[in-house]
Amino acid sequence: MARVTSDTATQARHGEPVGEQTPSWRERLRRYGYAAPRRADVRERLVPPFPPPGGSRVWGVFGLDSGDAHLLGRRVGWGGPILVALLAGLLRFWNLGSPHAVIFDETYYAKDAWSLYKLGYEGTWPDGANETILDNPAAAPLGDAASYVVHPPAGKWIIALGEAMFGLTPFGWRFMVAVLGTLSVLMVCRIGRRLFRSTALGCLAGALLAVDGLHLVMSRTALLDMVLMFFVLAAFGCLLVDRDRARARLAAALPDGRPDAGVAERLGPGPRPWRLAAGVCLGLACATKWNGLYVLAAFGVLTVLWDAASRRAAGARHPYRSMLRRDAAPAFLSLVPVAGVVYLASWAGWFASRDGYFRTWAEGRRGLSPDLSIPLPLTELRIPLPRFDMTWVPEALRSLWHYEAEVYRFHVGLTSEHTYQSHPWSWPVAARPVSYFYESAERGENGCTAEGGCAREVLALGTPLLWWAACFALLYCLYRWGLRRDWRAGAILCGVAAGWLPWFLYQERTIFYFYAVVFVPFLCLAVAMAIGAILGPPGSPERRRVVGVVAAGVLVLLIVWNFVYFYPIYTGGQIPKDAWQDRMWLDTWI
Repeated sequence: MARVTSDTATQARHGEPVGEQTPSWRERLRRYGYAAPRRADVRERLVPPFPPPGGSRVWGVFGLDSGDAHLLGRRVGWGGPILVALLAGLLRFWNLGSPHAVIFDETYYAKDAWSLYKLGYEGTWPDGANETILDNPAAAPLGDAASYVVHPPAGKWIIALGEAMFGLTPFGWRFMVAVLGTLSVLMVCRIGRRLFRSTALGCLAGALLAVDGLHLVMSRTALLDMVLMFFVLAAFGCLLVDRDRARARLAAALPDGRPDAGVAERLGPGPRPWRLAAGVCLGLACATKWNGLYVLAAFGVLTVLWDAASRRAAGARHPYRSMLRRDAAPAFLSLVPVAGVVYLASWAGWFASRDGYFRTWAEGRRGLSPDLSIPLPLTELRIPLPRFDMTWVPEALRSLWHYEAEVYRFHVGLTSEHTYQSHPWSWPVAARPVSYFYESAERGENGCTAEGGCAREVLALGTPLLWWAACFALLYCLYRWGLRRDWRAGAILCGVAAGWLPWFLYQERTIFYFYAVVFVPFLCLAVAMAIGAILGPPGSPERRRVVGVVAAGVLVLLIVWNFVYFYPIYTGGQIPKDAWQDRMWLDTWI
């Protein structure tokens, strides 16, 4: 009799009909943490609820009643992410002005940002301008002549905000990038919470991002890639909220919460403000660096596939046909034209002046670019630009088109050798990081007390154990998406693919490992998802949960230790040369 009672309780806990015989294979799998999914109704399948905070047994340990536990649990949904973001901000702003130098490509973007702030377009700088700026920022030798630059202006306008507040100093040109780096940690916490329906896993994903070395270095350096990453992540978050809102609207329209083919196929998309916000973010991403275009295309496909899946869950007989009829066109209009308008708006300073590079190119010309052709990646083909009469297009737009065509030709033709260039296939294992700054000192110089001398370096290197763990986590996501049809894994893989795979089209081009910062948040989400699997599903045997907690805790502690160990070479701290050499785990890191 006790056996029957135990089986009945187990069946009820796992959502199985009470009284039915449990298959023996399922009973055996339970010993290893298997838990049969609870049979949810269609509304819960459309919008899975967050676990009720008041029902958690954790709060009861502290003597809280259900009302207080519910209130505290709701506050943790924001309080936890904010605490993680504060930790990330402390790491990113601590001694932000060090090194007091123009490091790596700051020599371009810091000065271009100051030029945009002062002139509205990128001006010219004489040789030796960096030394003058560091010694006396007030005497910055900015010239009025236009300079040829190869990236859109939005990211540089962001950097210019910090310079407007704190001047043309290392702290000033790094300030806004550090702000975006800190906010991106907060966003990952909230995105992870919504994605996994778990505040703990969301905060874990954000904490992993906070202790990633590449993200830290890029947050403390005035380069464009961190700005691009921020807008890509913001767009993903907006689309995730839009997905929940659209599915909730569809669930509310179903009669009695049952699947209904008529409602599922005929309900219009309704207002989608969060998708419009995603269009704005993607436009800002494209206006920072052009590889945002690939993300725009990938996220556009992702959001309409989510719409098709929601209609299928609601009972549509032909979900993809319904998606094409009802959702595809509104999605396109919410993303592509909006992104295009935002991109053009980012050039406002260039349009407002007549001194920007190529600003008056179209004056006296009838076409777009009569003597120019565009090479295609991975081919020998070139596309000639049109020669027909285009006088109906405003001269400013034709000048911008010519400028952009020239810039594209520069980018695909950039094949000069560089010491720190790498191939994209090596990025997930962090095979070839980039040294932004290096300085050595002998004993007695600059406070060095080590017998063999000291070294300072800023090395753009992801926390190795985190990145190597992410390689396995991505394989787990492939399994979850391909074999278990887990949309969360598919969304994470989409974010990684959009930021990584396009670079395989340009392997002859000079490319660098730090471009991978665009998909670092998705790597952290993948690791958090894998750790969630290690912890085990709800309802697992206690022994299984204990083993999972220990294994997950050891992994997280190792990642944190790894970050602390490499912290001096992320921030330019002075350490003995022997200690610096100990941190060069691979020959390719030197």
